[in-house]
This record gives sequence, structure tokens and C-alpha cells, in this order.
Amino acid sequence: MEEFVNSIPAFLLVLVRVTAFMATVPIFSYRNIPIIHKIGFSAVFSFFIHTTLEAPMIALDGEYILLLMKELMIGLSIGFIASILLYGLQVAGGFIDLQMGFAIANVFDPQTGIQTPLIGRFLYIFAILFLLTIDAHHMFLNGIYQSYQFAPIDRWAFLFGDGNVARLVADTVVKMFYIAFQMAIPVVGCLFLVDLALGIISRTVPQVNVFIVGLPLKILVSFILLMLVIPGIFQLVGSLNIEMQESMRKMMRLLGGQ
Repeated sequence: MEEFVNSIPAFLLVLVRVTAFMATVPIFSYRNIPIIHKIGFSAVFSFFIHTTLEAPMIALDGEYILLLMKELMIGLSIGFIASILLYGLQVAGGFIDLQMGFAIANVFDPQTGIQTPLIGRFLYIFAILFLLTIDAHHMFLNGIYQSYQFAPIDRWAFLFGDGNVARLVADTVVKMFYIAFQMAIPVVGCLFLVDLALGIISRTVPQVNVFIVGLPLKILVSFILLMLVIPGIFQLVGSLNIEMQESMRKMMRLLGGQ
């Protein structure tokens, strides 16, 4: 009984990191999952992690509050770095919507609570389904478990002041925009050619009202192109999964002082 009571502080540290991770990582952080289920899953998963970690006994003193804050920042950081790359799908959809005329018709996303572009929402849902089929959710759980090898609960190697964490976040944002540009450029490039063709028609045949003809034509061309490029987009989503794993691993190393 005494051993169980002494292990509670270490378990709470594990629970804080796992709960913070679940609050930011894709799939597990969505609002359509009830909060009570998130808390229950975090508690059960934390219990399994705690039983396999052989965590040391930690005293409840002033330093324990700092350890709780450290665990909170580690969990939020790892989940946030994974979610950044997945937002590239919504950025790509925003680029496409802007060209095809759907930019004004944003929809409310109940999972994130913000307005998202139509095509971005479409790509995001399919990407989530694709990630579930390749067991990306298991990869996320394995990532938070592996984080204890890089940043144990009783170590203070974690620092934000050296700038490496900020540089990693900046590099990840750059990768996100790069992947979004790769996804959107086939459709956006073709729609630019459609705009160019409509401009030439309006100059050579002034009787044609390109403002009435142009919008339905661009929407039709966009849907045809999307059907053609969807396989390539899913290949990029597969590479996105690899980038998420690598970014999480780099963040773990930095937070562990390696």
C-alpha cells in the first residue's frame, strides 16, 4: 500500500504529459470525441506507461510543481509539432478554393471549431481516413511512449532558451507550406491557364460574357483535376506521415537535451 501511494506523484506526471499530448495531437484532439472518453483513455494509457517505465519515487515538494509544468510543455510540444504538418492539407485546399471561386464559402469545422475552406475540409477528412488505415494513430501513441526514453519524468534537460525548438517549429511550418504547395500546384496551375484562356477570349470575342461562363467552367475543370490528382495527393499524405514521425522524434531529442 505504501509503495502504491509513493508511486502516485510519478503517475500524475505521466498523466499530465499524456493528457497534454492528447489535447493537441491530430485524431485524438477532435471535439467530436467526448471529453470524458479522452480523460479515461489518457488515464488508462498513462497507467500502462507508468507500469512499464519503472519510474523513480518523486517527492511532493516545490520542485514537483515545476516537474508538472515541464511535463505539460513536453506533451503540448510533441502534439503540436505533429499537428502542424497535417494543417498543410487545409492550406492546400485554401489555395485551390481561392482559384476556383470557393474562397467565400467556408464551412464550420466542428472538430477544430474554426472556419475551413471547402476543398481543404474535403482533403483533410480523406487524409484522416487514410492515416487511420495506415495505423497513424498507433504511431502517435508509440511516439508519446518513446518520448520517455528521450525526456524522462525526473530529468531537467529540457530548455526552450537555446532557440533549437523555435527553429524546429519554423522548419516544420516551412515544410507544411511546401507540402501544401505541392498538393495545390497541379490544380492551381491549370486554373491559371483557364484564367489566361478566358482573358484571351474576352479580348478576341467581346460578345462572350466571361464573368458568367468563367466561374462554372473553373469549377468543372477543378473537379476534373481533383479526380485526377487525388492519387498523387494521397502519396504526399504518406510522405506527410513520415515527416510527422521525424518531426516528433526531433522534438523529443531537443526536449531531452540531446
